[in-house]
Amino acid sequence: MSPYKDFTRRLKLLISKNPHLITTTLSNIFTMRLIGNKTHGDLAEIAIAEFINQFMYDFKSLHVGKDLYRAKTKEQDITITNEITKTEIPVSLKAFGNGPLQLSTDKNSRMFSKLKAAGELIEGKAGISLILKDPAFADFSDINVLPLIYDEKKKQCNILVFDFSEAMKCVTRIVLEKKGKGRKHPVYRFYDDAGGYVCEVRYGGADANALQRGLWTHTKNGRRHFDSITEGWIGYSHNHVLVKVFSHALLSTSKGHEAALVKLKEDIEEQKKQSKLT
Repeated sequence: MSPYKDFTRRLKLLISKNPHLITTTLSNIFTMRLIGNKTHGDLAEIAIAEFINQFMYDFKSLHVGKDLYRAKTKEQDITITNEITKTEIPVSLKAFGNGPLQLSTDKNSRMFSKLKAAGELIEGKAGISLILKDPAFADFSDINVLPLIYDEKKKQCNILVFDFSEAMKCVTRIVLEKKGKGRKHPVYRFYDDAGGYVCEVRYGGADANALQRGLWTHTKNGRRHFDSITEGWIGYSHNHVLVKVFSHALLSTSKGHEAALVKLKEDIEEQKKQSKLT
């Protein structure tokens, strides 16, 4: 078992025993969408890092930060350390709506170029295996993605982890699908032996948005290839008090922040006691 799979297994166990902890955290994260459509994504990084530090005693987490992120050769938002084995696990957090999910950015279009060189249709285990062994794809297997998925209309959320290695074992056909059906650019789609959707590689042209290039999947169409860490959809609600806290905090001094932090820490400790984590 990989260090990341061990972590997600432990996270799943914690959530199964104390679902209220993740419900509170995800509700607060998705409340940030009331402030801005992208605000929740950045704040999810520090929230999940703190969640791990507070509630998962065999692990600690560090938020990488944007400056360090840009210097990294791999996609990473937080670093998780197993306190027992001392193994460091780089993790990329994604906060997306239920539907298309970008797993990895490929600004230089290495994946698309490799597939294009192989032709418009790639079939058979040997040909597909050769593609997946190429560094463009092999490098992705080292990226650990933790997607926080939400359905805003239903006020539901889920932590869905795409098992890339297992999903690739199911792939029997890779097909170039040209622009159309709402697509401006062609994509390579991966299908399993039943014709089911697995994932896709988007965009190779110079006119395509570089940040949109890369490996994508779909939380609805490719659901069978995901592991739900929350064991299904959980309801969440907006915390309007939190928005007020933010607005007041932005006008307050560090002295006020320190006083508020004391109270927040007390609240977290109370949650730990109720969850028998102390």
